[in-house]
Amino acid sequence: MGTKLKVLIGSLSLAVAGTGVVAAHYFRSSAADYEIMTQTTPSREEAHRMREQLVLFTAAAVPARQSFSLFLQSMGFTSDAAARLAASAQSVFDLRHLRAGNRFVVGRSILGELREVRYRIDADRVLYIRPQGNDFHAEVQTLPSETQEVGVTGQVNGSLFGAVLDAGERPELAMRLAEIFGWDLDFYTDPRPGDTFRVVVEKKTLASGEVASYGRILAAEYNNGSHPYRAVLFHGPNGVPAYYTPEGKSMKKAFLHSPLKFAAVITSHFSEHRFHPILKEYRPHLGIDYAAPTGTPVQTIGDGRVIFAGRKGGAGNLIEIQHSNGYTTYYMHLSRVLVRSGQRVEQGQRIGLVGMTGLATGPHLDFRIQRGKEFLNFERLPLPPSDPVAKSDWNEFAATRDHAMARMPPLPSQQTSAVAKNSLSASLTPLTASPARASQ
Repeated sequence: MGTKLKVLIGSLSLAVAGTGVVAAHYFRSSAADYEIMTQTTPSREEAHRMREQLVLFTAAAVPARQSFSLFLQSMGFTSDAAARLAASAQSVFDLRHLRAGNRFVVGRSILGELREVRYRIDADRVLYIRPQGNDFHAEVQTLPSETQEVGVTGQVNGSLFGAVLDAGERPELAMRLAEIFGWDLDFYTDPRPGDTFRVVVEKKTLASGEVASYGRILAAEYNNGSHPYRAVLFHGPNGVPAYYTPEGKSMKKAFLHSPLKFAAVITSHFSEHRFHPILKEYRPHLGIDYAAPTGTPVQTIGDGRVIFAGRKGGAGNLIEIQHSNGYTTYYMHLSRVLVRSGQRVEQGQRIGLVGMTGLATGPHLDFRIQRGKEFLNFERLPLPPSDPVAKSDWNEFAATRDHAMARMPPLPSQQTSAVAKNSLSASLTPLTASPARASQ
């Protein structure tokens, strides 16, 4: 490398150090640029080109409870520049919707001159701010993507969560599957080694190959031991999408199978005669204890109205919810209560967090269900279903079911490759939503 170029790079590097920029180096250069940088006798024009096209990026996560302007100042901008950048951004994006933890990147030249600022709003959109004369120009760009029907299958060796990750998918898909089958399966206690699942899902993928999001799950299957559970997406009588068995029965029950979503050990069952670990005496335990870490989300098992939310004696932080048909549910020992008395709640809504308030030796949820004046054993309580597919809709449902089930990938035991596999369905054409099957 020529002496002049070495001096130039040394000087430019000192200038970068003076700006306080700590960055990962990304070179915006073609093969021709690389040749320029490695030539032994570069021209003045070539050195200038390298200076202009070499960009250093600084990446950071947006912090919680800090204004955008203050965050920009922490990234090396003056208060005036930060204020003008924020004003420019606000013109195209409401900065009140900044999400803590989202990626924020600043790109500068090797001399420290600003090239661009970008913030990842969500999976589909990026906020860009770039210098324009003496001011800044901001715009929100939608990342190009394609939605396809994808078949995913896997085998459970630990948890559904782990099996979905092993299949190369995101945790969101495991949560969605747990919601679909949550009326029949308790994913804390029911999964067994060797269980399998299959799903046909709309998957939005960016040009880079990154999964942006999942759309509708068109069909799903979970094989729990020798018992298969299957679900097909169809519109209910009011036009709202809902899941049904292939026979047309509603997957939705009046109550969910568990007040928690994923694997928690039941440490104490319903009993008329249990030794209390704190009071040191035998007394009825009219609920189920789920051991879970403090802060684990607790969901209401059914629609209803909160009739109590607060502190109550040995129950600690307690939520009572009144449901239809005379049922009342109790959620005890919570670390936090996220609802208020009188509030209407929907099935699956997060209402509190697991804790160990009141008479508790460790973090857990004591869950109870009562009908009239009698407490019931929830583990043995049959869960009544919602309405089935209407007779007038049967032909449409049958066509929808047959189409979705035909696109199911083969089970892992039928594959000759890996246990967990991700595959495109037969048709790779982008989907168009039918008005009768609105997106979830």
